[in-house]
Amino acid sequence: MIVEFKKVSEFKRGILFELLKDAYSFDCRYEHRWSVDWQAFDNFFFDNLNIADKYGFVTTLHDEAIGFVSWDPRNMPEYVEIGYNCIASKYKGKGYGKLQLQEAVNRIIQSDLKKIIVTTNEKLVAAQRMYENVGFVVTQRRPNQNSAHFAGEYIDYVFML
Repeated sequence: MIVEFKKVSEFKRGILFELLKDAYSFDCRYEHRWSVDWQAFDNFFFDNLNIADKYGFVTTLHDEAIGFVSWDPRNMPEYVEIGYNCIASKYKGKGYGKLQLQEAVNRIIQSDLKKIIVTTNEKLVAAQRMYENVGFVVTQRRPNQNSAHFAGEYIDYVFML
């Protein structure tokens, strides 16, 4: 298993959108609800590669992009929020998501922070297990006004430093 974490700038525009689209392909409602946001995110990162390379990376296996993670540093030093964190469908359930998340945490804790936060959805049980296995703790559950009918309520996590 040759997993590497590479700079976003080493890839072509659209890769982040395509990885998100693939990662959530198990239910077309995710793409329908969030594809505009995914495309805007991809555009932002590729329009601002200095930000992309500092606050995210693409995970590769044998030089194939299989996932990526990003985080938002705007609330430092209080906290950093993990944003998108996905693994392509055919690589799910093989430990790559946990490796990717652990690498992100390792990079984030190099800053002088108090905590890392992340939010997922009630229906994304594998994501919940992954966050908990890396050391995140549930802080609250809250209503999801936009997609509760298929994604369930929001679950907020914290990793204290």
